[in-house]
Amino acid sequence: MSAEAIGFEDKAVRSIEVVENPPAWMCLSCRGAKLLCGKPRCPIIVKAQSMARVGEAAYSDVISGSSPPGVFVGRLGYPKVSIGPMVPAQFGDTTILDTPEEWLGRPIDTIIDYRYSLVRGSTTALVEDAAKPGSALQKLQELSMAARPVDAELRLSRHPRKMLTLSEDSQPYGPSAPTENFKTGNVSVDKRIEKAYYDRDLKASDAIFSLYKDGAIVTRLQRALSIGMFGEGSRRRLVPTRWSITAVDSGISLRLLEKVKTYPTIDEYRVYRYSVYDNQYVAILLPEPWRFEWIEAWFPNTTWNQYTKEPYMIGDYEEHFGKKTYAKVGGCYYSTRLAVAEELEKERRQAAAIVLRETYPGYLIPLGVWNVRESIRALMKQKPEVFDSFGGALQAGLSQMSISRKKWTGASVLISRELTQTKITAY
Repeated sequence: MSAEAIGFEDKAVRSIEVVENPPAWMCLSCRGAKLLCGKPRCPIIVKAQSMARVGEAAYSDVISGSSPPGVFVGRLGYPKVSIGPMVPAQFGDTTILDTPEEWLGRPIDTIIDYRYSLVRGSTTALVEDAAKPGSALQKLQELSMAARPVDAELRLSRHPRKMLTLSEDSQPYGPSAPTENFKTGNVSVDKRIEKAYYDRDLKASDAIFSLYKDGAIVTRLQRALSIGMFGEGSRRRLVPTRWSITAVDSGISLRLLEKVKTYPTIDEYRVYRYSVYDNQYVAILLPEPWRFEWIEAWFPNTTWNQYTKEPYMIGDYEEHFGKKTYAKVGGCYYSTRLAVAEELEKERRQAAAIVLRETYPGYLIPLGVWNVRESIRALMKQKPEVFDSFGGALQAGLSQMSISRKKWTGASVLISRELTQTKITAY
C-alpha cells in the first residue's frame, strides 16, 4: 500500500512501505475513515503522520545531529547481525529520544515521533566480534558509554528506507540504511560504564547488577549489553537489542529476588491499580513467600486480537524458587517481575504477587516492553488498598476490570489455587 492510498501527498511520506498486520482488503476498504479494525484511530495513518512531522531531513543520505546516544543490534541472520548508530537530524539535548524511562504518560504520537526521528545506520558483524572489536564496533561501544548526547555525522549508502512495521513484537523504529561512514565529536563517557567495559574479568551479570545498584538506568544497561561491552573478555558477544532488553530485566530481577526472599512477608493483602494508554493494571500482593504470576488480556480489535469476539488471555507464573523455562507470555513477564521486585526490595519485605493487565482498543500500537516495565513501576508506587482476606482483595482488584471473576480465576494458577486450597494455618 502506498502513501497515496492512505491519503498522504507530502513528499516526506510519499514512498512509505507498509508491513501490514490487518488484511489488505480491510485497509483498502477502510482507508483510515471507517475504522474497520475497531481502533479509535488508524495505526497506519498515525505512523505516517509521524513520518511527515519528522520531515525530509530524516530521509537524507547524510544525517547530522546529536545521538541520544543510541545504538541498535538486529537479530535477523544471527549470528551475523546488523549493528549501527541511531542519529536524529537535530542537535542539542536529544536524550529523551532514546530514554523510555521518561516516556510514560506522554502522548502515543509523541513517543512515535521520538522513535521515527532516529535514523539507523547499519552494517553487519558477527556476534563474536565483541571479544575483539574492530574500529567500527569500538566507535559504537564508545558511543554507548556516552554520558550525554554526542554530535555525530552518519553517511549512508542510500536514502533511508521508510517503513511502517506493524508486526507482533516490534515497537516503532525510524528509517534505516546501510552505513557508509560514521563520525562523532568528543564523547564524554559515563565513568561507571567505562570501568566495567575495561574490566575484562568481570562477568556480564555482575557488571549489570553493580551498575544498576550504582544508579544506571535499565535502558543504558540494555544498550551496553547489546553492543557487547560487558563480560569476560573472550566471552563477550553482541546481543540483539530485543534479547538484551529481556536479559537485563530478568537478570536484575533475579538478583533483587535473592534478597527479597530473605525478608519477612508483608502483613496484609494489598491491591494496587493503575491505568495508562487504555491499559488497566492491577496487582494483588499476598502475605506469603514469593510467588509470581503475570496475565495479559487483549480485547477484540487490539493488536494481538484482531479477529475474535472475546478477550484473549495469556500468562505465566513461577513458584518460590523461580522459573526454569522462558515465559510463554514473552518479555513483559520479566519487566513486570523487575518492577515488583524493586518495590519489595525497597520495603525489605516479600510477598506473592499476582499482576493482571487488560488492554483495550484505544491502545493503538505496541509501544514495546518498556511500556509495561514503566507502567508497573508506576502501579507499584500507588497507595494500595489493604485487606485482611484474599477474597476481599480479589473482589476489589477486579472491580474495575471488565473481564469476569470466573474468567480470571480460570486463567490464573495462583488465583485458582488461593481460592480452592486450604492453608495449613487453618488447622
